[in-house]
Amino acid sequence: MDNQKLLVKNIEIFAENHKIKKGFIKIINHKIEEINTLDKLKSEEEYQVLDFSNTKAKAIPGLIDVHIHGANGADVMDGTPEALKVMATTLPQEGTTSFLATTMTQSNDNIETAITNVASYINQQPNGQAEIIGIHLEGPFINKDRKGAQPLEHIKDPSISLFKKWNSLANQHIRLVTLAPELQGGLEFIQFLKKHGVIASAGHTNATAHEINSAIDYGLSHITHLYNQMRGFHHREPGVVGAAWLHDQLMVEIIADGVHSTSDAVNTAFQLKGNQKMLLITDAMRAKCLQDGDYELGGQKVIVQDQKATLEDGTLAGSTLKLGDAIKNIINFTNCNFEEAISMASTNAAKELGIGDRKGALATGKDADIVILNEGNDIILTICRGEIAYKGD
Repeated sequence: MDNQKLLVKNIEIFAENHKIKKGFIKIINHKIEEINTLDKLKSEEEYQVLDFSNTKAKAIPGLIDVHIHGANGADVMDGTPEALKVMATTLPQEGTTSFLATTMTQSNDNIETAITNVASYINQQPNGQAEIIGIHLEGPFINKDRKGAQPLEHIKDPSISLFKKWNSLANQHIRLVTLAPELQGGLEFIQFLKKHGVIASAGHTNATAHEINSAIDYGLSHITHLYNQMRGFHHREPGVVGAAWLHDQLMVEIIADGVHSTSDAVNTAFQLKGNQKMLLITDAMRAKCLQDGDYELGGQKVIVQDQKATLEDGTLAGSTLKLGDAIKNIINFTNCNFEEAISMASTNAAKELGIGDRKGALATGKDADIVILNEGNDIILTICRGEIAYKGD
């Protein structure tokens, strides 16, 4: 609804480049109109007031998940607007206000149905739910030896012509592609992506460190779920992991759930990469927010037990992690400060995707994507583009 005016006050604000101990945020027409200290607050008339007096609440920018497949029973590969609506209305509960709808290795027809559906949904998406800011194409251009939970029969070598067709169907909304650079045509494909403003990411790859170095020269700039389904570190062959640690050109995703990587492995990445070169992601599948049981991912049975998702052979199959919980975990695993956690959960993704002018920080003129946390860093309120999308108990 237009002309909606919201005022959030009596709150600690983690604003862009500074912190306000006791302040206010004014929101008009889905944008942040003013952020300041409480003593500078003038008129409150015509505003819906959210007053956090007598609490130790804090406001942070909305979280951005660049790698998520599903939640609450829905999956991007379902290829329906209903599935995307379920995701977009569920994710604010965990503080996510923007996400890349992530596909997986499937038949061409299934991928085309999914990306056409996402493009259509983006075209008419309302405010007040997590915004789909593009598509993450995970596969099918991956290495069969590192397939993980990606179906083997649909894996193929990188194809510029096929990608052109898909991005046309997606109305040019494909923003990130996970691929194996060592495959035939991989380097040329990375060069093409770079030239057309699409992030090329190494994932599900058996590349050597030397092959990653070459791929960087062609435009590789991102690593999909560091440690998982890639050549690991060895002192005579540093692999994808060693190259990811070493090169500042590479932004790395991390699933900070203690399942996909131990806390020490996450901390190692943090110590080597720093908060500016890490992205917290969930890689969540449809079982997120639901009970343990049997589910489906890419036509395969997934068993969720103690919130750990695996194929029948024990292969990890995405996660049930919530991005708000990933913030708590990264602080716990690395002893990073709160501002560093915010950069990994929001700011870095906005900058990398080229939408830092409107996302990833609390600042005047940016989208009113705001998450309110209590003293224990639990999410109590989420605002998506100026409208309340989630309100806790």
